[in-house]
Amino acid sequence: MTRPPQPEPSTVVAATAMFVEVLVVGIGFLTGLGILAAAIAGPDNIRRVAPAAGTPLAAGAALAFAYALGILIDRAADTALAPARRRLRVQSFPTSAAYAQARLKLAESPALVARADYARSRLRICRGWVLNSVLLTLATDLALGRYPVEHRVLLLATATVLGVLAAVGFYLSWRTITATGYSKLAIQTAPAALPVPSQPPAPAQQTP
Repeated sequence: MTRPPQPEPSTVVAATAMFVEVLVVGIGFLTGLGILAAAIAGPDNIRRVAPAAGTPLAAGAALAFAYALGILIDRAADTALAPARRRLRVQSFPTSAAYAQARLKLAESPALVARADYARSRLRICRGWVLNSVLLTLATDLALGRYPVEHRVLLLATATVLGVLAAVGFYLSWRTITATGYSKLAIQTAPAALPVPSQPPAPAQQTP
C-alpha cells in the first residue's frame, strides 16, 4: 500500500510566522526608541504627551511602525552578522555553489523545508534581538541617569549587566542555530553512499 504524499507547508502559515517574527523584533526596537525618547525629553515633557500616546490611533500607528522597524532591523542585523555567517557556512560548504545546490536539493523534501523554516524563524528573532538588547541597554541606562530614582548606581549596574548578558546570549544562540543549520543541511543533502556489492559465496570444496 502506497503512503499518501506529505502535505506541503501552507504559504499562509509561513507568511504569518514571518509577520510575527518581524513584529516581535520591531516591537523590541520601538520600545528601546521609546525609552530613549523619554530619557531625552525628560519627565516634564513626557507628562504632557502621555495622554496622546495612550489613544487607539497612537497604538495603531505604533504597531504599524513597529512592523516597518522590524523589517529594517532584521536587514541591519543580517548585514552586521554577514561576516560571521559566511565563516560558519564555509565549515560545511566550501563554495557558494555547493551551498546553493544543497538548498535546491532541500526544496525537494517538504518535511525538511518545514524544519529549516522553523530554524530560520528562531534565527531571525535571535539576530534581531542582538541589536534590540544593545539599544534597550543604552536607552535604559540613559533614562536611569535622567530621571530621579533611588539606588541609581545599583539599577544602572543591573541594567547594564542584564543587557550585556542578553546581547551575548542572543548572539551565541544565533551562532549555534546558524552552525547547526548548515551542518544539518550538508548531511541531509549529501549524496547517499554507494552500496557495497555482496560477494557471491565461495564454492564448497569437495573432498576426494
